[in-house]
Amino acid sequence: MHVLILGGTTESRRLAESLHPAVRVTSSLAGRVARPVLPPGEVRIGGFGGAVGLAQWLCEHEVDALIDATHPFAETISYNAAAAAATAHVPLLALRRPGWVPGAGDDWHAASSLAEAAGILPALGRRVFLTTGRTGLAAFAGLDGLWFLVRSVDAPDAPRPPRMETLLDRGPFTLEGERELLRRHRIDVVVTKDSGGAATAPKLTAAREAGLPVLIVRRPAVPGEVPVVHDTDEAVRWIRDRAVPGGSLNG
Repeated sequence: MHVLILGGTTESRRLAESLHPAVRVTSSLAGRVARPVLPPGEVRIGGFGGAVGLAQWLCEHEVDALIDATHPFAETISYNAAAAAATAHVPLLALRRPGWVPGAGDDWHAASSLAEAAGILPALGRRVFLTTGRTGLAAFAGLDGLWFLVRSVDAPDAPRPPRMETLLDRGPFTLEGERELLRRHRIDVVVTKDSGGAATAPKLTAAREAGLPVLIVRRPAVPGEVPVVHDTDEAVRWIRDRAVPGGSLNG
C-alpha cells in the first residue's frame, strides 16, 4: 500500500512514524521552511503544479490513499488535494488538530482573515506579539503606529511592519518562556492564528495570566466533502481499514 501524506506538521510526522515501514509512505513538504524536520519513509519537497499536477502524481506513483495533514491554514493545498483525489479516484482524509477553545479569564477577539485582524488590532494594543508566521505580514505593513515582535521559524520577507523585531524560534514553547517574553518586551496584545495543538498554546495561557487580549484568526474550512479526523490514531485506523480486507496492516 502506498500512502501520500501532505505534511509539514507534527501530526504528519507522527503519522509517517506510525505507518512506516509497514506501509510505503511518501511525505510531501511544501519547502517553505529552510531546515524542516524530516519524517521517516520517502520525502519529496516542493509543489505539484496545482490540482492537475497532484492528480497526475497520484496516478503515476500508484497512490492508494491521500492524507491532507498540512497546516490548518494551508487552504490552497487542501482544495487542490480534494480536486486531485476526486480526479484520480483516490480516497482522501484530512488530519486536523483541534482548534483552541477559550477558557475562563480569556479575553479573545476573533477575525476571519489577517486583513480583518489588522483592522481590529489598533483598538486592542500598541505592542504586539505577532505569531501568524513569516508569510502574511503585508496585512500589518501599514500599521506604523504599532510595534511588533514577530516570531517565526525563518526570517520574514517584505512587505512587513516598519516597527518590528524578529524572533527566530521553533516550538514547542514553555509557559515560563512565554511569560518572560511578554514581560521583557512589554507586550500588550497577542495575535495568532487558530493553529491548535500544544506546541504553541503556552502563549495563550501566559496572555490570560497577564490579562492581555488575544486576537485570533479563525482557520479556513476543510472542503465539505472530505472526512476529517483529529488525531493520528484515527488516521491510522482509517488507513488500516483500506489496507487489506479485514483491516490489518502487515508488520
